[in-house]
Amino acid sequence: MNKLEAMRIFVRVADLASFTQAADQLELPKATVSEAIKQLENLFGVRLLQRTTRKVQMTHDGGLCYERCKNVLEEMDELEGLFQCGAEDLEGRLRVDMPLGVADHIVIPRLPEFLQAHPKLEIDICSTDRRVDLIQEGFDCVLRIGILTDSTLVARPLGRFELVNCASPDYLARFGTPHKLADLAKHQLVHYVTTPGGKSTGFEYFDGQQTNFIPMAGPVTVNNSDAYRSACLAGLGLVQIPRVGNLSLIEAGRLVEVMPKYRALPMPVSLMLPNRRHLPKRVQVFMAWLQDVMAPYLS
Repeated sequence: MNKLEAMRIFVRVADLASFTQAADQLELPKATVSEAIKQLENLFGVRLLQRTTRKVQMTHDGGLCYERCKNVLEEMDELEGLFQCGAEDLEGRLRVDMPLGVADHIVIPRLPEFLQAHPKLEIDICSTDRRVDLIQEGFDCVLRIGILTDSTLVARPLGRFELVNCASPDYLARFGTPHKLADLAKHQLVHYVTTPGGKSTGFEYFDGQQTNFIPMAGPVTVNNSDAYRSACLAGLGLVQIPRVGNLSLIEAGRLVEVMPKYRALPMPVSLMLPNRRHLPKRVQVFMAWLQDVMAPYLS
């Protein structure tokens, strides 16, 4: 095994703190991963990882080696990119994550044009409303909607999704159309939480100075965007959803916008990537394409 490949394996083991997970992500036998670490330890003459039955930790020397290995690998990725002459030369696999609605309504319909331009690339698209761990789960980049909390990652802001308050015609026929905040006492909200057992914050709106929340009744709580929209279409209550991805339902009259003066603040949309100086050319190209695809939907 060459030294660069051994360094790539070491960095992945260190990121995941696991030989088994690193082997799974790299699609290598665990014995190969162990041999790569042993090879580097023999080469440098130091112990890089402290292995116990419960966890894997870097030694002090391992931490120093980790930073230098990352720098070397990043420089090599950049150097390789300099000699890729055209779009058709990009190859490899991309692993990305994005919300289900964005994947279904925006990205996947445009994906054939990207793959036609880059026929040697393969793309794994994970679509979920949960916040994946970019490093632990081996993603090249992640598209996130909402306030960012992970300061260990690099964020590239793309813009914001406008939010609208909606209900189904059937719901409005039964409960009436709300016009002011006081009307919400007679209405139901479809509650959205990201984790099971989480507590809904209620109806959210921005008054020009701060964000406010009004607790509301509602028998249904969901934890993904598809179920959230479906519950609204079924007449189960009001929802607060991005206009993008739902515009066709609004235009068709299946969803009706209500209380336009009391909207929540637009949600920030960001691309997240590992905290490193350089990215493989294929990741750079995909991110640039994705930013162009998203642009018409963002404010």
